[in-house]
Amino acid sequence: MKELIIFNSETDKKIIALIEDNELVEKYEEDENNKSIEGNIYVGKVQNVLTGLQSAFVNIGEKRRAFIHAKDILPKIDITKDTPAKEVPINKLIKPGDLILVEVKREAVDKKGPRLSTHISLSSRFIVYMPNSPFITVSQKIESETEKERLKNIAQKYLNENEGVIIRTSAENKSEEEIKKDIKKIQKKWKEIKENKIEKVPQKIYDKGGILRKTIIDLVDNHLDKIIVHEKENYETVQDILSEIDSDIKLELDENILSKYSLEKKLEELKNNKIWLKSGAFITIDKTEALVAIDVNTGKYIGKNDVEETVTSVNLEAAKEISKQIRLRDISGIIIIDFIDMHEEKNKQAVIDEIKKCSKKDRSKVQVEEFTKLNLMELTRKHINSKKEK
Repeated sequence: MKELIIFNSETDKKIIALIEDNELVEKYEEDENNKSIEGNIYVGKVQNVLTGLQSAFVNIGEKRRAFIHAKDILPKIDITKDTPAKEVPINKLIKPGDLILVEVKREAVDKKGPRLSTHISLSSRFIVYMPNSPFITVSQKIESETEKERLKNIAQKYLNENEGVIIRTSAENKSEEEIKKDIKKIQKKWKEIKENKIEKVPQKIYDKGGILRKTIIDLVDNHLDKIIVHEKENYETVQDILSEIDSDIKLELDENILSKYSLEKKLEELKNNKIWLKSGAFITIDKTEALVAIDVNTGKYIGKNDVEETVTSVNLEAAKEISKQIRLRDISGIIIIDFIDMHEEKNKQAVIDEIKKCSKKDRSKVQVEEFTKLNLMELTRKHINSKKEK
């Protein structure tokens, strides 16, 4: 059973929790006064161009000025071909005072402002629509070559010149009529965005709807059984989103969901960077500006007589919990795991295999590397949502 729970916290933040078989597996929060701007589209004004860095600062009317790289201004190339982008000096592309239509591709992180691109994309239920990027590609999670080709052919029928799409995993085995309807709807949305009256610059001309809308769209076709909300206000918001994407997934209003799922206790546990394992061992998670370091410790676990066997047992248990915590906390970027040293290669491989197997449950792509010479394991992962727990 997979359920999406939505409620407001005491600090009036919107909490979005994904429950699988009564276990909390994903959690996001959104502050109405500090909503995610990733995916929003603006008419911005170029402030200054840094030729040596091939980038520029752009005022989009938000709290922090944003930046854009030259490669995010150049025409989008067909990523299915090995065609390199031609390097063009950024001062040949834009200059201070220019107005530029941009999408926020990444939230502000630490001291860096939001990152922008002129390569606009709009997410819908079955596709990511790219009005100015003429190529079609299919999610790597769809394995059947026959299905990939079918989906490409359907998309090609309904796209205009210079339009492109990324076909999402949710489109797998969907009918041509369903996909056509989705494409037509997002094309209409793009037309409305372009026709927005510009009254001032900078100006936001499209609001993606924040984390709540993104999460619902991402999950409705991902074996989600139902959505449960705690307050009537959230119920009506979710109802509008489901209506927009033509989803008939079950929606319930339940004022007792916090106690029913022990959510407050589970969310409180997320504030700890030390997580105990059932065996008595534990892991610690420490976030730095450059990476996330995870350490495995035997703790209270004594184990058996064979040290290698004891260590391997702890590492395998830790691998499962680490995969769970990475997904639950939406940890992204470079992740370094310091497992307890093992000497036998078969045991190291067993831990690698366990991490890979558990990572398959993650909606985000997790790249697992081998152990380094220092017996450290490196992972990389993209975030699901920017406004994650800090």
